[in-house]
Amino acid sequence: MTDRVRAHVFVSGRVQGVYYRASTRDAARETGVDGWVRNLDDGRVEAVFEGPEGDVRDMVGWCETGSEAAAVDDVDAEYGGPEGEDGFEVRW
Repeated sequence: MTDRVRAHVFVSGRVQGVYYRASTRDAARETGVDGWVRNLDDGRVEAVFEGPEGDVRDMVGWCETGSEAAAVDDVDAEYGGPEGEDGFEVRW
């Protein structure tokens, strides 16, 4: 069994109002990782990805571009052990 990891990610730039969360959800589901994504009051997007390390790192890399309309300035990711996320959702 592949070891699972967790990435807690903060994305800054023009990432709200540009379908970033929906695109993240779609990419995560396609990649097969679990977790969630939500907007923060300060204009950033926060996401958690859990799954095999390669897939999680792929999603963190995906965040550097995001949706077609996004303009990402920075992606800050902290890695750790999984906490049992199941499925992927957009949180409000």
